[in-house]
Amino acid sequence: MSDVRAKKSGLSADIQKKLDAKYNVDQEKQCREWIEAVLGESLPDQEVGKNHFQSCLKDGQILCRLINALSPSPLISKINTQTMAFKQMENIEKFLNACKKFGLQDGDLFQTADLYECQNMSQVVVALYSLSSVSQKQGYAGPSIGVKLSTSNKRTFTEEQLNQGKAVIGLQMGTNQGASQAGMNIGKTRAIMD
Repeated sequence: MSDVRAKKSGLSADIQKKLDAKYNVDQEKQCREWIEAVLGESLPDQEVGKNHFQSCLKDGQILCRLINALSPSPLISKINTQTMAFKQMENIEKFLNACKKFGLQDGDLFQTADLYECQNMSQVVVALYSLSSVSQKQGYAGPSIGVKLSTSNKRTFTEEQLNQGKAVIGLQMGTNQGASQAGMNIGKTRAIMD
């Protein structure tokens, strides 16, 4: 975490522990290898761990170059190379906006503070996996990680086939074969005396 933030306590500390527990080092390694393969260069910090990964991506330059490499035409025209905090956060924001243009959903993205202040690095990893998946769908033929997004698979049925489908009772609705109340005893039997 960043040194300028106060130590969390109470509920905030519990939430941060859960976020830290979600972080997967194996997924980070896959992201590192993927970024290096796409950009054709090594990341500056080769140590594994969320703080080291955050230091690689914190200035946003690698992320901006990554999305430009994945898209057919560059989505980010000017990448800030200055080391001032607001310029680095601006790079991260440019990356996030480019991801939205590229086709990522809001739920797949992270907040700027998640990366810049190392608040939720697991969400950063999720965003990189989603970026890879969407890039495949957008036509990028290079290396990828994660799942491949499905494409549409339209089917056409004749009117006769549709009518035959209406006559079938699906097993989701249950079946009545062999149904009877034989052998059903609930509670005590009633004794009838004459």
